[in-house]
Amino acid sequence: MMNTEGASYVPYTTDNALPEKANIPKHIAIVMDGNGRWAKKRQLSRTEGHAEGEKSILDVIDGALEVGVQWLSLYAFSTENWRRPAEEVRYLMYFNENLLLKHRDNLHKKGVRIRFSGRRDWRIPKKLAQNMDDAMQLTKSNRALVLTICFNYGGRAEIIDAVKNIVSDGLPPEKINEKAIKSRLYYPDMPDPDLVIRTSGEYRISNFLLWEIAYSELFFSDMLWPDFRSEHLYQAIAEFQNRSRRFGRVEKDG
Repeated sequence: MMNTEGASYVPYTTDNALPEKANIPKHIAIVMDGNGRWAKKRQLSRTEGHAEGEKSILDVIDGALEVGVQWLSLYAFSTENWRRPAEEVRYLMYFNENLLLKHRDNLHKKGVRIRFSGRRDWRIPKKLAQNMDDAMQLTKSNRALVLTICFNYGGRAEIIDAVKNIVSDGLPPEKINEKAIKSRLYYPDMPDPDLVIRTSGEYRISNFLLWEIAYSELFFSDMLWPDFRSEHLYQAIAEFQNRSRRFGRVEKDG
């Protein structure tokens, strides 16, 4: 069941499989949540839930390409995920590396530019870090879709790192404004998300793109991530298209 509170909702049918071309979100960000619960419901290991979630990642990327989304950001591994059991963390490192090796070339053929957002530190295996760099280098000229994988990422960490750069640059207090902070985020060229989707029925942001989502539309789905597909992405877009974004202003007829 999808959350419909506060907005008109267009249910998915074969007649509206693709949302209207007008007002497609330029940038969609997704908190891919529910892999562990999906596995638990089936008496499987948590790692098997992550493996199943790979299908959802690929299908949602194809769905975004189909409807003309230009930027897609996926929350793959947070700065807090290091607290998970060591076995699961090791699996996720391998999983992300394997995902890159299996699908990088195909995504490249589709015109997807791959980028990684987050801290690079000693905990990330060197081979994985190298594969991340190789994928970014290979796809850097692609323009069909910018896929940002938020890996070892935290919204607070990103803001802290931006503040550190402001201090390092010696910027005086009177020069510190939104533009100064924005220019020191991990990817200053990335537009703020128009739509943020979170799966699994949780109603939290979980430290994701805290600066960037100040005026994003939020969509919460009860669907566990391994069951989420492009048609569910289209549902979220359809709801987005029925919302009124005011950015602090009032309606023209209000």
